[in-house]
Amino acid sequence: MRATPRSPDQRSWWYCLLPTAFCLLVLIMLPGTVVARPRTKPAGPATVPELQLEEGRKLVYEGSFSSEKEVKTKHSFWGRLLDVVAGEPQFHALVMPYSVVTDSRGRFIVTDPGVAGIHIFDFTQHKYKFITREKDQDGLVSPQCVAVDAADNIYVTDSYSGKVFIFDAHGKFRRVLGSVKGEGYFKRSTGIAVDSQAQRIYVTDTLRNQVFVLDMEGRVVQKIGGTGTRVGEFRYPTELRLDGQNLMVVDAMNFRVQVFDLSGKFEYAIGQIGDGLGGLFRPKGIGMDSEGHIYIVEGLSGMVQVFDREGRLLYYFGQKGEGFGEFQLPTGLFIDRSDRVFVVDSYNRRVQVFQYFGLSKRAGGVGH
Repeated sequence: MRATPRSPDQRSWWYCLLPTAFCLLVLIMLPGTVVARPRTKPAGPATVPELQLEEGRKLVYEGSFSSEKEVKTKHSFWGRLLDVVAGEPQFHALVMPYSVVTDSRGRFIVTDPGVAGIHIFDFTQHKYKFITREKDQDGLVSPQCVAVDAADNIYVTDSYSGKVFIFDAHGKFRRVLGSVKGEGYFKRSTGIAVDSQAQRIYVTDTLRNQVFVLDMEGRVVQKIGGTGTRVGEFRYPTELRLDGQNLMVVDAMNFRVQVFDLSGKFEYAIGQIGDGLGGLFRPKGIGMDSEGHIYIVEGLSGMVQVFDREGRLLYYFGQKGEGFGEFQLPTGLFIDRSDRVFVVDSYNRRVQVFQYFGLSKRAGGVGH
């Protein structure tokens, strides 16, 4: 549920009491006064875990985030005193996060169908914003995947309404694509990617078993795929990721990931059905690091598997659990230009962050 902020009048009333509260606080801290101190230690690992890989490569766990409170860590003295007297304000938190992306400003944008909205975390500026739209003719109902363009405009698919919502970099609603007389053009819009240079938007329609290629006005210029099991065909495609010249599509019920070039030509496929290492049973988010390794979230086993272009399993990380580096039904994944790996840990209501240290730097930009 969305938190209800304190009204301005209520906050102003407490500010009137600040001088009195400050005096009381000073009296409490006088010598001879017993003050209770917390006995518990801060949550988190004593040492940062890391996974050592071949030829000096490694993957390091950096942390996680889950609420607005973690962004707004800077408080003035009077702000902290107000929290003591009036109680801390209520903060927005992740409820059922699904997809994540970062923009050019370093902000983290997370879709959350659990609250029918989008969270924007800005740890640099210590700012947070929550975006939603009322369930009117073009209301946001079940936001799924998210992408940004070169201007940091935000594109979000809504799997329930079959539409694509576009917000500007400040979170202001701009327009909706795929709205036909109040209904969505897509049967179930899921994955999305934006190619700002080519002025193209890619959207997976899971129930049509196709990837739609749109221009920036939302007109369909190409369709990729169709129903089937052969290469270039899909059975319930979901997430997709555009990275350089690679368009990667999670072909969920064919238990594989298919990779196309930007014209829609099939290049290669990775994966096969299986619930063991190297197999795919519930593939979710996908990404590619600077060395061309493909990361696939496996929702059933609660892990991320990393493959090369030939489909060989290089390594994996994660398992079912609630600790750091563990997942409960993970969904989205995003890798930024610095090889930071963001994994949406849906049922643990958080996003976990890892840093991959490879042997080379990303030669091209990440597709948005």
